[in-house]
Amino acid sequence: MDGIIIINKEKNMTSRDVVNIACKKLGTKKIGHTGTLDPIASGVLVLAVNKGLKIVEDILALDKEYIAEVTIGIMTDTLDITGNVLKREKPKNIERNSIVKVLNLFKGKYQMEVPIYSAIKVNGKKLYEYARNNESIILPIKEVYIKEIELLDDIIYLEDTIKFKFRCVVSKGTYIRSLIRDICTKLNQIGTMSDLIRIRQGKFKIEDAIKIEDLNDNFNIIKMKDAVDLPLIEIDESLFIKVKNGMKLENIYDYNKFGFIYKNELVAIYVIDKDNNKIVRAKKVFVN
Repeated sequence: MDGIIIINKEKNMTSRDVVNIACKKLGTKKIGHTGTLDPIASGVLVLAVNKGLKIVEDILALDKEYIAEVTIGIMTDTLDITGNVLKREKPKNIERNSIVKVLNLFKGKYQMEVPIYSAIKVNGKKLYEYARNNESIILPIKEVYIKEIELLDDIIYLEDTIKFKFRCVVSKGTYIRSLIRDICTKLNQIGTMSDLIRIRQGKFKIEDAIKIEDLNDNFNIIKMKDAVDLPLIEIDESLFIKVKNGMKLENIYDYNKFGFIYKNELVAIYVIDKDNNKIVRAKKVFVN
């Protein structure tokens, strides 16, 4: 069993919890996920099984789509509602148009400060370890890309907080918690993430996902050829022999990166050779 499984992760589970359950259900230790979802978050968690682990890098690079809920009036150390409350402040009056204008400011390239409660390593240590030890650290800044962002539904005005939801499509490595913090700063408010749903990762949508309890041996796994977002080229047996041995080939193709298919299976991913653009070389080979 090699390929991809789309799980609709429930709240209050870690991504690792989902992987561990899948390993037991399918009887293999070779399962990994393609992008962590925090315990507060739900939605699309893409699992790679056995040889499918070799295409994790390609799936990680895909855009992700989220629906996020913001609660204005509360600040926490983790930047989400599960953290320790650092400050409470009655929200200032805010109108829908003001939120829309601020959201639009974040479209395009965006310099994002990584949250302290994350697994990014600085000087060989994960950031959350600095936080737990009350050690100060300069948080790294990374460039991400916000492809789409829009306000959803009505704004909810409560006695001590204001809530609103937005949808966004973002690049790899975007922390929605950090995005929300920066949105609130632009609104001249304090706020935190109170809910998050990943509704899509690349071509994998939440409506195609299953609950982890519904996973079993008879599950129809997504084949690797259907999982990669690459041009695919059918090959004959003579070329298959060269490809499975990872041989360099003459570049007669129109793509910088593509997959070879033999007998309806993905057998290799090839890229243009960095030293000679007249040659393509094997980046990954999936057959022996």
